[in-house]
Parts: sequence; C-alpha cells; structure tokens
Amino acid sequence: MKLKHLLTLPAAFAMAVPAFAGSIVIKGSDTLGAKFVPQLAEAFKARHPETTFNIAAEGSATGIAAIIDGTAQIGMSSRKVELTEEAAAQAKGVKFSPTVVAHDGIAVVVNEKNPVTKLTKKQVEQLFTGDMTDWSAVGGKGGTVSIYTRNTSSGTFKDFKNMAMKKRDYAASSQKMAGNEQIVAEVGKNENGIGYVGLAYTKAPGVKVVVVEGTELTEENVRTGKYPYSRETYLYTNGVPAGETKSFVDFAVSEEGQKIAEQVGFVPVKK
Repeated sequence: MKLKHLLTLPAAFAMAVPAFAGSIVIKGSDTLGAKFVPQLAEAFKARHPETTFNIAAEGSATGIAAIIDGTAQIGMSSRKVELTEEAAAQAKGVKFSPTVVAHDGIAVVVNEKNPVTKLTKKQVEQLFTGDMTDWSAVGGKGGTVSIYTRNTSSGTFKDFKNMAMKKRDYAASSQKMAGNEQIVAEVGKNENGIGYVGLAYTKAPGVKVVVVEGTELTEENVRTGKYPYSRETYLYTNGVPAGETKSFVDFAVSEEGQKIAEQVGFVPVKK
C-alpha cells in the first residue's frame, strides 16, 4: 500500500512559521505508515507548510532497504535491523541511526463470534504453525482454523515468527495479507479466522483480541513488557538525522507527536 502526501496550506500561514523547502521521502512499515506517520506528517506540515512528504508503507524491509540504497531519508520499521542488513549497509558506508517512536504490542485477533477468548503461548504457536488445525483443540467450536499473516517484507511477520513461534515457519495453509487492515478485515468476516496485528488496529469491527498466557493487551502491559508480544517501533536514518529530517524525527517524539501516537493506538514512549 502506498500513501503519498503532497500537502499545501495557505501562503499567509506559511509566513507565520519557519518553513522548510524540501521533500521528505519515508518508506517502510505498514504498522507505522498506514496511520501514525501520515498523521505526524499532517501535523508537521501545519508548522512547515513548504515541506512535502512522500510516504510508502510496504513493509519494514522496504524501509530498511531504502536507507541502504539512499532512496529515502527515513525508514519506518516495526522491528530492529538484522545482521545481514547491517552488513549490507556497512558495505555502502551507511550507518543506521534508530529512533524509537512508539511502543507496540502484536495482538492475536479472532472473529468476534469465536468463543475462544484466551490462549497459551504454546497454543498460539501450534495454531500459527499448523500443529493445531481445528478450533475444537483449544476449546472452540469445531471448524478448520484459517490463518492470516503479513507478507514476508513485513517487520510484524518476522517479529511474530520470532516471538510467538520460536522462529518456526507459518502453516502452509496461511494466507499472506498486505497490511494490518487487510488482516482484520478477513478475520472479521471469517468465524474460523485468526491473525495478528499491531495495537493500533485492534478496534476494527468484527474482531476481538485474545488474552495470551493470562495477560491482556493493555497499555501498561505493553509499556512494561509483561505482554508476551511487546515491541518497539522505529524511524531509521542514515547517521544522525539533520535538517528537516531531524526536525521531523524530533517532532515524532515530541509531546505533540506522542499524543498522535496515543490517539492512533500506540503506547507513547513519553508519558
């Protein structure tokens, strides 16, 4: 999914605040790029009307790659950079500089009509790897489990695999979706569906969040790391950001930026 923002405001307002005359290209995570970063860009634009944004949210791997090849100033990622990516960056003289912009929790979601309300970590692993294929095995009504995952370029795809599945492969029957919104849409219309999404996407109609290992997905449990699939999200730059890029990254972690994070559904890094 691509989101492009080329925003304009009245020239009179442009004289009232300091302005940047440039374009910021941001690529990467759908978790960050579907809602949070575009709203940050809108708010930043109100302060700096001459700045334009080009935002493409196609998965964390694409954002990290864009920093390596120099096609974006900012890479959005819902996971940490991997060793192979560090090596590729080093070969090109690129040094990753991460900024944590929000805490997140990966929610396990099922259809609201599914009687299952809680799962152990072992059951989550078994459902997503295909060891369990019928809902009756975890106390649900009989029915073949339909698994919805993100695509392989997604940071959430890798994070969930590492945190919930002991790095095992997803079931061969799993269906890969382009983004969080697509997953909740499919689970919301399939009584046998199960998937995972970032915290900001749990309010979608037709789905409910499952309690994992007796722990609810709450802001406090994510902030403290008590929830088993808690994580941080990042904006990556090549070296310490400068100019308008620095101003935008600083804005993301400012009080105003963190209020946007909270409004969207993330857990702010500053409270």
